[in-house]
Amino acid sequence: MFALRQYQRDAIDLTWEYIAHYDGNPCVCLPTGAGKSVVIAELCREALTKWNGTRILMLTSRKELIEQNAAKMLTLWPNAPLGIFSASIGKREIDQITFAGIQSVRNRALELGRRDLIIIDECHEIAAEETGSYRTLIGELKAINNTLRVIGFTATPYRLGHGKITDKPAIFDEIIESAGIKQLMDAGFLSRLVSKHTGLTINTDDIHMRGGEFVESELQALVDTDYNTAQAVDETIRRAGSRKMWLFFCAGVDHAEHVCEALKARGVSSACVTGNTAKKEREDIIDDFRNGKITALTNANILTTGFDAPNIDLIVMLRPTMSPGLYMQMVGRGLR
Repeated sequence: MFALRQYQRDAIDLTWEYIAHYDGNPCVCLPTGAGKSVVIAELCREALTKWNGTRILMLTSRKELIEQNAAKMLTLWPNAPLGIFSASIGKREIDQITFAGIQSVRNRALELGRRDLIIIDECHEIAAEETGSYRTLIGELKAINNTLRVIGFTATPYRLGHGKITDKPAIFDEIIESAGIKQLMDAGFLSRLVSKHTGLTINTDDIHMRGGEFVESELQALVDTDYNTAQAVDETIRRAGSRKMWLFFCAGVDHAEHVCEALKARGVSSACVTGNTAKKEREDIIDDFRNGKITALTNANILTTGFDAPNIDLIVMLRPTMSPGLYMQMVGRGLR
């Protein structure tokens, strides 16, 4: 058995208790930085121990999460019968426990075969309606095994424009929460966030909304001006003090690139990652950031989930949002 923190043990026990007494699918809510990968690894180990022959599918949408979760499991459980099925990683392995990217296996239910348990990380990405890759694959696997159960993991159990992750027709039926952010901060497991009111303010009243969130093109046009960028970067440098790892959340690709250019012009070692950044280049940049070779990293819609860099000591929020989930995912990068 792994050396679990008490709230991690509680999360597992509450999950098994729910599985034993109810027919639905639970969603485990743990704050960013609480060690979901450890809980998932122990949950899988106990499932195989309790029910010999159990076949598990571990799903997520991000390559980084597949790698992190699989690596953590093998660290804690070296002999785990684990396979990785992900085109972006370059592996197509199917085993008793299969870690997979949803885009790689969404049409491969028959190939995956009988699954008794599906565990989904960042499960708030699953559509509330009975549509999309996750819901389709789950339906096809349930047709193979009608006793299949689904366990979700997320730090944000709600969706913009929908509500709780359990509001029907959502796939989840119960939220399991063994510890909150404040409790883990008080216990010393998470860093305390110190928020600073900025000198520069931007009025978003005239930005249109779509699906409960700002229209991205309008938001970026408002935020991404030479004046705003210069003011934000100068203020960041003034306030940074001795902090060594700065992560910027920007309003779009152009904005992220412009902020990076402004930082470099002021002598700050900086890099930018966006959806346009080539895979190998992105990996190299993130490695350099983690290793302290880069002080500031700007991004647009890339590093909100599945990004683990425990030494981040400054989060710069240059992307206004109406989404509580997105906000929590962004500030959560600094909780470790």
